[in-house]
Parts: sequence; structure tokens; C-alpha cells
Amino acid sequence: MRTTDVSATARQSTTGLRRFLDLGQQRKWLEGKAALRDTGERQESPELRLKYVAKYQRLLRRPQAQEVLEILGLYGRDCIPIPGTTERHYWSVSCLPSTPGKALIRINASWMELFSLYAEGDGIRALFLVHLSDFTRDHSPEPGQVDEALLARCATTPEDVSWFIPRGEDIFGIKVRGIASIRKFIATRHSLRAIRAFNLTHMNRGRNAYQASHCYSLADHMLSR
Repeated sequence: MRTTDVSATARQSTTGLRRFLDLGQQRKWLEGKAALRDTGERQESPELRLKYVAKYQRLLRRPQAQEVLEILGLYGRDCIPIPGTTERHYWSVSCLPSTPGKALIRINASWMELFSLYAEGDGIRALFLVHLSDFTRDHSPEPGQVDEALLARCATTPEDVSWFIPRGEDIFGIKVRGIASIRKFIATRHSLRAIRAFNLTHMNRGRNAYQASHCYSLADHMLSR
């Protein structure tokens, strides 16, 4: 077997993002020390794109549409590694999903929800899922150690942030209200690192289970530069 064939076989047997990025590259991206070159070409499914056009058009008629698209652009640029290469197969975005909660959009990886946006009056609120240990005073997954002062600093006003602990090991749900605070949460170094860490965890677990719900029209905004 030629060396090139061995390399191809190794890539195929490796799960998650390790097919594209070694652990050193992932770590540097996590810490904001390296920009990743996204060289992959989008692998589109015309049938799937067409399937969600009607839902996408419904979303565009909502008063929150422009804020949703703006935040999706930020999230795709800053929170997902090599999003073009990994689109649909390692992460997906759904439009007006039918699951409980009436989300406007939801981003998933593997079997896990990563991020959702909801209507809040004519504005929006976000739900970020991260590791609990990234927001505790002692870096443990202990609910009693949640650092609420740190959470407050990640938004424009403390009142814009609330939290809950869903069922599951080392998972933390953070609700952020209003586009200004959502922007700040994504831009703040600590919270951005926490978002990236959680996303890496689940994108490394293997193929995305929600590929059939991927809305290419929304992904266009996440992948635009």
C-alpha cells in the first residue's frame, strides 16, 4: 500500500474533527492563538436546500429576522471550527424547528444542541450550552460553585443573563437576552472560549445526527465572509 493510501485510510478511521485538525490545531483555535484555514468546498444537497426554503422565508418575515441573521454570522465565524469543511456532517442549523420551545433557529452537533435563538418580543434571546466547569469558581462541575459575577461580566447588563443546569454531565445552560448582550457574550474572551470548548467536545464525538434538518439558506449567512 502506498503512503498516500495509508494516510487516506487513517483519516477515514479517525472520528470527529481529528479528521481535519490535529489536537494542537484545535487547542490553538480554542485559545484564540490561531486562525484556521477553511479550505473545504461546501457539499450541498439541492433537495435539502429546497426542503427548507419555505421555513426560511417564514423566518425572514419575522421582526427578529435581521438580528437572527446577524448573530448567526457571528456564531459561524467565531464559534465553529472550519465551518465550511464540516457543514452538515459535523454541525447543522435548523430553521423554525418543530421540537419543543419554539426556537427560531437551532445549531446542533453529534447528538447535542449547541445554540438556539428565540423570539423575545420583537427582539431575541439566546441559549448557549457550555461546560459547567467553565463557569464555576473552582473549575469543577459543581452547581454550588457557579460564578455568577463572571456570568454578569459576559453581558452588557447582569439582568440579561440567567442560567440553569440541564440533565447531563458537566453541561450548563446560559440564557442571554437582547442582541447587544448576545454580541458581547460571543465576543468576550472567557465565554467565547467556553463556547468553543463545548463545540469541540461534541463535534469530536462523530457525525452529526441532525443532518436531515440542515437549512442551507441559514448556513449561507454563517459561512459568508
